[in-house]
Parts: sequence; C-alpha cells; structure tokens
Amino acid sequence: MKKVLFVSLALAGLSVLSVARATVITENFSANPLQNGWQIFGNTNLFRWDSTNHDLAVTWDSSQTNSYFYHPLGTVVTRNDDFSVVFDFRLNDIASGTDAGMTGGFEIGLGFLSFADATGTNFLRGVWYPLSAPTGAVNLVEFDYFPPGYFPDYGPVSATTTPTFISTNGDFAPYQYLPYEIELPTNVLLHVTMTYTASNQTLVTILTTNGAPFLRLLDVTLTDPNNSEFYDADNFYVDTISINSYSDAGQDPFYGSSVLAHGVVDNFVVTVPPPPIQNLSGSFNNSNWQAQFISQRNWIYTLERTANFVSWTDTSIMTGGNGTNLFLQDTNPPADKAFYRVRADRP
Repeated sequence: MKKVLFVSLALAGLSVLSVARATVITENFSANPLQNGWQIFGNTNLFRWDSTNHDLAVTWDSSQTNSYFYHPLGTVVTRNDDFSVVFDFRLNDIASGTDAGMTGGFEIGLGFLSFADATGTNFLRGVWYPLSAPTGAVNLVEFDYFPPGYFPDYGPVSATTTPTFISTNGDFAPYQYLPYEIELPTNVLLHVTMTYTASNQTLVTILTTNGAPFLRLLDVTLTDPNNSEFYDADNFYVDTISINSYSDAGQDPFYGSSVLAHGVVDNFVVTVPPPPIQNLSGSFNNSNWQAQFISQRNWIYTLERTANFVSWTDTSIMTGGNGTNLFLQDTNPPADKAFYRVRADRP
C-alpha cells in the first residue's frame, strides 16, 4: 500500500529554500480551534471549545458513531519518519460497562490516524482486524486508556494505559497489555509526551504532572520480535492528528466493552516531517519544462502532464527525494500548451 499526493505546478516564480524543515502544529485553544484548521467528524456534541478556560472539553461515548476532533498533518507519516505529539490531558470521570451487556473497559484515544480509513464504514476500533476482516482498525498510532471493567466468564479486568500502533494490515504493536496496567487518576492534569525515532523504530511515552514524573510507559520498538505482532515488513500511513471517540459497534454484545468519559485536552504540540512538496515553481530550461521544489527523503516523485485534466502522462522518471532541491524535467514537451503537476508517492 502507498499514499499519493498531487501538487499542481505554480507558474509564478517562488523563492526556493535549500532544505525542508519539520512541520509543527501548536494549539492552546486560546481562540476557537475550528478557525485554526481543526475540524469535527461524526457527533459534534462530543467536542466543545471552552472559551473561558481555553481548552477543549471532550466526551468519549462509545454508544455513538466514530467521532473525531482532528487536524490534517499536510503530509503522510510512516515508521520511517521521526514524529512526536505533546498534549495536556485531564479526566473528569470515566465509566465502563455503559452499554447494555458490554461490561469491559473500552478505550479512549488520542493520536495519529489515516483519515480516509478512520472515517470508513468498516473502521471498528473494538474489532481486531486480522481475525475479523474486512472490518477493524488500521493505520493508527495513539495513546490509549482502557478503564477497568468486568467480563462475566472471566472476572474483573484492570485498567490499561498503553501506546498502540496498528499497521495498514491491522497488526498490533504491542499486543500485550500487562506491563501497562495502571489506572489514571481523575481531576489531575497530565502532560503526555510521545516521541517516535525512526532510526531505532522506537516510541517513548512519558507522563508527568506538575512538572514531576508520573509514569513512563514501556518503550515500544517495532523491530522487537518479543513484544510485537508488528512485522518488519509492516508499515502504517497516518495523515491526521485526532482526539478519538470510538464506537463500540461490532463486538459480541455479551463479551464486549464500552465507555463513557468526560475530560479536557489542551496545549498540543505536534511535530511531523514537512509536506513532501514545498516551494514548487516551474520554468523552461533549454526549451524543456522543468519543475523545481524542495523534496523529502522516503518519497518518490514524478512530473506529470495533461492537456485536458482527464488523463495524465508521466514526463519524468520516478525520482527519490533528497531532502533538498529536486528538479524534474519534461524532455519531450508538446508543441501546444500543457499543464503540469508533481506526483508524490509514499512507498
């Protein structure tokens, strides 16, 4: 699976930087976030901007449809990229077993997702995709909290706090929760930092409160065969940061889980690689049309041409990004006018 982005060629001259820098999305909710690039999918009543306290009041209600308070990243992030998310989080209250018969503790989540996948009708967070295809969750990197619950044939189940990766194939990493059994306090402001480093394939998750250490979750290393069903060939593709209220649909009604929680989220700092194409410009070079832009490593680029905006023709070879200026050229331009765009593929 790969993700594709298109950027139409701008004919006006643009200044071109020598290197591409990381994209940082910050949000302190001092102003209405819906006017700052944030959007809501699903039940809008689950998310409310508090203009007095300057935070976001959130209801996680698994009886509702999948609902997200989200912001596009402007790029596609995979296991080959460095990225991080920092946020403040306070639970006011949380209860499991709020749907009839679903007595287990269902997760509340916040993190990165693929918007197209997460808004699909087959995206069911409570269903394990490999065993339940074609439904289930794919392409997720998130902070999850499961409140304590109870299963009639098993007994009580402890609360779980865990980072979660789910690949594009629906594989989990990690998929053992015992090291993370801890119940988060209510009415305590937690500062959560999740930092993923591509060079060692490791996610570090640290929680503090009032500047003091509270909890460091076990690091998750995607290449560690001892704690993962996530294989070396697995990858994830995420393009959105989101606060996630998941539906508990699709579970066995007698062995399922549910949740109803209220809390606030504040002070986002999201750091991801820059968009794959920046400062795009075009010009003639010895009668050949040439596109120039700042590229990103781990992307593959192709210059495409059309005369009718219906069919597009590749006019350059597929070229790997180099993290700086890249030039793609149409060496056989048509005699008549044409329009160009750059295609960026994420392997």
